[in-house]
Amino acid sequence: MKILAIASTGGHWIQLLRLKPAFQDNDVVFVSTKPNFASTVNGYAFHAVPDASRWNKLQLIHSFFKVWKLISTTKPDVIITTGAAPGLMAVIVGKIRNIKTVWIDSIANAEKLSMSGRLATYFSDKVYTQWLHLANDKVVFSGNIIQ
Repeated sequence: MKILAIASTGGHWIQLLRLKPAFQDNDVVFVSTKPNFASTVNGYAFHAVPDASRWNKLQLIHSFFKVWKLISTTKPDVIITTGAAPGLMAVIVGKIRNIKTVWIDSIANAEKLSMSGRLATYFSDKVYTQWLHLANDKVVFSGNIIQ
């Protein structure tokens, strides 16, 4: 199976890296917003995409099209993300292109889902929270997936 694993910087990237053992025996392409993160996934394909946020709408559009192009060329079977904006762009593209998508909201979001996580419930095939009290009919709690 070909997996596109995408996350922005900080805790999103760290939590995505903690999923590496689950990707074993799959063809994985890692994606983030910092080109130097390639060194944290030695042995795997890596691509950088522009970072974006809700405060810069033009950058969101730019990021969306870069993610679209990357998904078009890598042709993943599934997209897995721990957020934020680049991951949301990826699940939107995945929805449009009929690619399976999984959103795992950060363990840091203990009070409510992240804004991107809430939006992901409309586009992603599966949305996971790591907090039981945040689970509902659209958001799954299966224990602590990553810490």
